[in-house]
Amino acid sequence: MLTLGNLFLFLVLASVAAWLWHGHGIRERALVAARRHCQKLDVELLDGNVAFKRLALLRDGAGHRRLARVYGFEFTVTGEQRHVGQIVMFGGHVGRIELEAHPFRAPAEPPGGQVIQLDDWRRH
Repeated sequence: MLTLGNLFLFLVLASVAAWLWHGHGIRERALVAARRHCQKLDVELLDGNVAFKRLALLRDGAGHRRLARVYGFEFTVTGEQRHVGQIVMFGGHVGRIELEAHPFRAPAEPPGGQVIQLDDWRRH
C-alpha cells in the first residue's frame, strides 16, 4: 500500500534525480563553451572535460546574486605546462570564463607576408 510517507520519499528522490540530470546537461554546455573559448584563444583544452567545483551565490552581469555552478578545467599553450581555467554557469547560460595567466604563442605571419601601409593604400 502506498502511504503518504512513501509518496513524499518518492517525490524527493525523483526531484534529486531530475536536478542531477539537469546538472549534467549544464555541464555539457559548460564543456562546449570551454572548448569554443580555448579554440578562440588558440590554447588546447586538456582531457576534454570540465569538473564541477562548487555551487555558489555569485553576481551575474546585471549585478544580481544568483545560484551558479562553477566548473574547472585545464588547458595548455605549449603542451609542456598545465594551466587552470574556470567557467561559471548561471543555469544554462555562461557567466564568465577565466583563464590563469599563461604564455602566448608568437603570432603567425599574415597570409602573403606583406604589410600594406594605410597611407599608401589611400593614395591608390
